[in-house]
Amino acid sequence: MAWNVFKFCTALRGLGSIMILLVLGIVGVSYYAVVITNYGPGLAAGGLDSLLAFVVLVLFHCLLVMLLWSYFSVVFTDPGGVPPNWRPAVDEERGDSDPLTGPEFPADSENGRIRFCRKCNQLKPPRCHHCSVCGRCILKMDHHCVWVVNCVGALNYKYFLLFLFYTFLETTLVTLSLLPHFIAFFSDGDIPGTPGNLATTFLAFVLNLAFALSVMGFLIMHISLVTANTTTIEAYEKKTTPKWRYDLGRKRNFEQVFGMDKKYWFLPAYSEEDLRRIPALQGLEYPSKPDLDAQEF
Repeated sequence: MAWNVFKFCTALRGLGSIMILLVLGIVGVSYYAVVITNYGPGLAAGGLDSLLAFVVLVLFHCLLVMLLWSYFSVVFTDPGGVPPNWRPAVDEERGDSDPLTGPEFPADSENGRIRFCRKCNQLKPPRCHHCSVCGRCILKMDHHCVWVVNCVGALNYKYFLLFLFYTFLETTLVTLSLLPHFIAFFSDGDIPGTPGNLATTFLAFVLNLAFALSVMGFLIMHISLVTANTTTIEAYEKKTTPKWRYDLGRKRNFEQVFGMDKKYWFLPAYSEEDLRRIPALQGLEYPSKPDLDAQEF
């Protein structure tokens, strides 16, 4: 029997807010190394050194604001739960047009055409999965993320992607800006600064390099998922399925996550117009290919 990697998520329940404090601690170390120790004092150096310090500090603070905004949007935004007593108007798994009400709407039909969660004892909308950590069904669940102490689902997936994006940019900037100081550790000359400042710079460089490399891998993976309009769980479960009913083409797939309003693409928010005209952003209805409407998942 194949090992289900998603069962590992149950071990994450005990970490709780410790991970938020860890994230803020890493941000604090990076801030101290870049702003307080190295580039803040460089503003008074004059010449090109002052210009370089100004550019680094402006970029650092802008990316930091976007990173924290995206991060706390993921943390505090409910990923989307099934509304109480939810019932679909039609059987979206089969593409039937007849209403499904009363005794004609079985709780658990054959072949999973009408999806039912036996743990929550309720019907499941399309692309919905049960999270063993949260103890409930999550709309378009991607995974439970220990770093944000929350599930990543329909209502906060965009915010999670932006968190990865800005984290990659921020950690890359910190790594490059501290690289000359890191190289100086291995030179024969004297290194200015107190031992504490030198240790903080060294630690910040190593941490940000490690996070930049690891986040880059996650970012590439999720970009591929967005372009195919799938999630981590769906990609894991449909690995033998040749076609995917929700793959609408790269442009429309992107809009199903980020919306159509370009002004909001890089912000952890949606325009009211996008929320109105793109039902997928609400997590209950998803357009699919007409020729694959009968495909079962």
